[in-house]
Amino acid sequence: MPLESQIPIVSHGTSKRFALRLALFYGTLFGLGGTHLPFFPVWLKAVGIDASWIGIITAIPSVTRFTTLPFVTGLAESRYSLRGALMVTAFATALGLSAVGTQQQPLLVFLVYAVTACMWTPMVPLTDAYALRGVARYGLNYGPLRLWGSAAFVVGALVCGLLVDVIAARHLIWVIAAMAGLGALVSLGLQRLDHPKPAPATPHRAGALLRDPGFLAIIVAAALIQGSHAAYYTFASITWQGAGLGGLTVAGLWVLGVLAEIVVFALSPRFTFSPAVLVVIGGLAGVARWLITAQEPSVAVLAVVQLAHGLTYGITQVGTMGLLVRHVPVQLMARGQGYYAACSGIVTSSASILSGAVYARHGQGVYYVMAAMALSGALVMWLARSRLADHPQSAASGG
Repeated sequence: MPLESQIPIVSHGTSKRFALRLALFYGTLFGLGGTHLPFFPVWLKAVGIDASWIGIITAIPSVTRFTTLPFVTGLAESRYSLRGALMVTAFATALGLSAVGTQQQPLLVFLVYAVTACMWTPMVPLTDAYALRGVARYGLNYGPLRLWGSAAFVVGALVCGLLVDVIAARHLIWVIAAMAGLGALVSLGLQRLDHPKPAPATPHRAGALLRDPGFLAIIVAAALIQGSHAAYYTFASITWQGAGLGGLTVAGLWVLGVLAEIVVFALSPRFTFSPAVLVVIGGLAGVARWLITAQEPSVAVLAVVQLAHGLTYGITQVGTMGLLVRHVPVQLMARGQGYYAACSGIVTSSASILSGAVYARHGQGVYYVMAAMALSGALVMWLARSRLADHPQSAASGG
């Protein structure tokens, strides 16, 4: 059936309202990330939690990505209720983060945060699924909607950076919880979408992906390179504050990285290197970035190093998605993405826990471990590049 016949005719006003409300929700969702990622570890340290526990606690979201996340998203899909699931998870996240703020004992923070993360981490894939369904129904473009998320991350980090110089670090959790509460309120405005007609089930040997050396090379290499950001995500803000940098400077350094990432995504259609080479470039950029960071550079050098986030994260992500599209049959793409998310979650959570133990003993020396991870990912992809080039999978044909 032609695509045009599947898209109901809707008014321009209805389409515009859907786009505006979804853009607002994306903004609050990633704005929460902008306040949480740089400053949640700062709050943990401020309430007296030591580095080892901080590494364990901040690993929790990565663990939920390969445990509870698939269950929550699968339940929402099976009940055809993405909008309802978004509202439930948004309010549960706001309540959970508020409850985290009332705790100061490491074990209690760990337990409450774990429950909260089970509801929070599925929100991005749920929102993307809801957005793509709306894109099909209203004939919209996904990119301009999603862009507001990245922009809001920048704003969230800057606002929290300003506040950290005004309020005590032990109160930062309430800024994070307030952003989550705003997202819960915005979720109430999301428009209803028609339930899709379930597609007929077609059996596929999805397990064959895990026996495919090329596919395994893709997800392992990407997981190692992206997982090498673990120490940065967990301890960068703490280290920078300890070096005497103010909250706005800390936020500015985070923002530089995100801006570089946005630029890379915007320019990615013009890249001429193969996806495998892009992943190798991302890994080697990671080696250089983490080796420089381990030297405790000045703020001026840090600003330049932060721009490398466009390579270590952005170009690795672009290359990984390009490889998956080429190598995984279209009917197995969701399963392939799930395996990649699970592998990344395992590697990142392990790296977070390891980085906590190493940072407690060696401080900035933890970045030598991250450089080794990035190098390992680059080597895996470099050794697999010929196999991936010789045996591309046609997404159009389904293999």
